[in-house]
Amino acid sequence: MLNKNFLLIMIGQIISLFGNAILRFALPLYLLGKTDSVMIFGLVSACSFVPMILLYPIGGLIADRINKRNIMVILDFFTAGITLLFTIALGKIDLTILILVMLILLYGIQGTYQPAVQASVPLLMSRDDLVKGNAAINLISSLASLAGPIAGGAIYGFFGLYPILYVSILCFTLSAVMELFIKIPYEKRMPSAGIFQTALLDLKESIKFMRKERPVIWKISLIAATVNLFFSSLINIALPVIITLLLGFSETTGNRLFGYAQAVLAAGSLTGGLLAGILSRKQKAYYQYLLLILTSVTLLPIAAGLFFPMPGVTVYLIIIICCFVTVTISSLFSIQMLSYLQLLTPHHMLGKVTSCTMCICMCSQPIGQAIYGILVEILKERIYLLFITAFAVTALTALGSRKIFKEVDTLLS
Repeated sequence: MLNKNFLLIMIGQIISLFGNAILRFALPLYLLGKTDSVMIFGLVSACSFVPMILLYPIGGLIADRINKRNIMVILDFFTAGITLLFTIALGKIDLTILILVMLILLYGIQGTYQPAVQASVPLLMSRDDLVKGNAAINLISSLASLAGPIAGGAIYGFFGLYPILYVSILCFTLSAVMELFIKIPYEKRMPSAGIFQTALLDLKESIKFMRKERPVIWKISLIAATVNLFFSSLINIALPVIITLLLGFSETTGNRLFGYAQAVLAAGSLTGGLLAGILSRKQKAYYQYLLLILTSVTLLPIAAGLFFPMPGVTVYLIIIICCFVTVTISSLFSIQMLSYLQLLTPHHMLGKVTSCTMCICMCSQPIGQAIYGILVEILKERIYLLFITAFAVTALTALGSRKIFKEVDTLLS
């Protein structure tokens, strides 16, 4: 299954994503700790996520026309550079603006970077091993995300933000050097018109393919967007607020426990990736709606823990156990869906169709984060209501998706 080039991608990913993990863990937490404002935290999180959505389609277009190895190398070197500039500017520029700009750049780079990685997998793996290849990439991401918050929580708790910045710079630089040795099949495609016109034509071609030739891809994208709006956005905003501000822990303890929670989420993603590899040839698309229902059910114990009087430690344990199960199931779902998408898409369109699909899936997340940032601020004492609402919407969305997943099975048979 594995070959030299795929292994190099995996190693480069693990180094780069570890740097990303500790940086993305520390910056929002640093901002929340300094401002003590959930609203600012939510709005900054939402605004920083927008460039990733906007650049995902562009990243897909670039991945179909430029050597994917070069994209990875250039962006990792660039990320190391902007992290160095951020380190120099820290304390000299308004903190909220500085972190907002840094997060915007980080998410924007990620939106351009990930389509190149995702579009490389089908070129390096056989059809039979495609799900395993995607699962392996997911496992690498999960391992980096598992180690990142644990290391980031320990470093941040004892030494502050600066050591995290230094480690991130080193990680991005090492990853770029590693990626110089990757060889990915590449066929140069000359644009038939100017750069912007070519990009527009490619984007129209992708949307036409999704709407007319493979409408099931479009429908699945809308399902994922709905789940992100009501479910994923709530977890992203509410989790750090609940753990660091609402459960009664000290600032140092809360930050450390949030780091452990992030590690548990990464462990869930790792478990989901392992399950995806094990079940790669056994799971039909039709049963994916059941995974969404199970995911929604995990919100109910969290709501109960926040409603009934309980010690902070007990509520914390309920949250991390439920979140572990949630991320395990959602990772299994995401890997399966990505593999179905790749099997239903011609190779020469993989980058742009994948990126357009991801763009649709993610477009609702910054909206949800901004809304939840306001709602969590208002409903701090009744935050359980948000979890109950998210459960209801996600479960209903899952039930309404059964025919769509059945259609996927028909197309793949």
